[in-house]
Amino acid sequence: MSANRPLTIALPAGRLAEESIDFFARAGLAEFHLPKGGRSLTFLDETGRYQILLVRSQDVPTYVLQGGADAGITGRDVLTEGGYDLTIPLELSFGDCRLSLAALEKDAPTLKQKPHLRVATKYPRLAQDFFFRNGMSCEIIKLHGSIEIAPVLGMADCIVDLVSTGGTLRAIGLVEMDHILYSSAVLVVNRAAYAVQTERIQLMLSRFRAALSELEAAGSAG
Repeated sequence: MSANRPLTIALPAGRLAEESIDFFARAGLAEFHLPKGGRSLTFLDETGRYQILLVRSQDVPTYVLQGGADAGITGRDVLTEGGYDLTIPLELSFGDCRLSLAALEKDAPTLKQKPHLRVATKYPRLAQDFFFRNGMSCEIIKLHGSIEIAPVLGMADCIVDLVSTGGTLRAIGLVEMDHILYSSAVLVVNRAAYAVQTERIQLMLSRFRAALSELEAAGSAG
């Protein structure tokens, strides 16, 4: 890992990437300009000192762990599900969401009385742990997207999925029954990169902490 090359940060494509890019600008570290409709997955800032890499949310920890990126921003939910051994120097103040158990409104009152549940989720480890801790038998149906449609189609009795506003669930007749995990964005760092790029990573952490303090102060004042 050369200390002269750009510091590469893996971000999950989508809303969390947009919030992360805004946070880089707020922290005074880097300005990234992503063209709309572009197919590129890597972007340099105007100074060439920072590079972002857009990947699937679940892949961010792997890219950092395997050295494809020096650091990454991902959700606490992804790290907990995967059990990754990564340095987590900073909790960030965006990307708030919750991992919830949800079912069709008509099924919710009697759901937990069923002897065995079919559960659709992309978080099999966290879902299974939740049901086992609560003494409930379940079959995990692993899906990678459109989880909320599974109960509507009769594929599952309920789902375990990330919820932000809950609007999508309500739109198709699902209700939240339990909150399994509260999640927000965290910064993760590759251990080898921390050793080689110590000064640059410490600068990033310092600027991030200052930006978080400003946000917290603004929130308190409001």
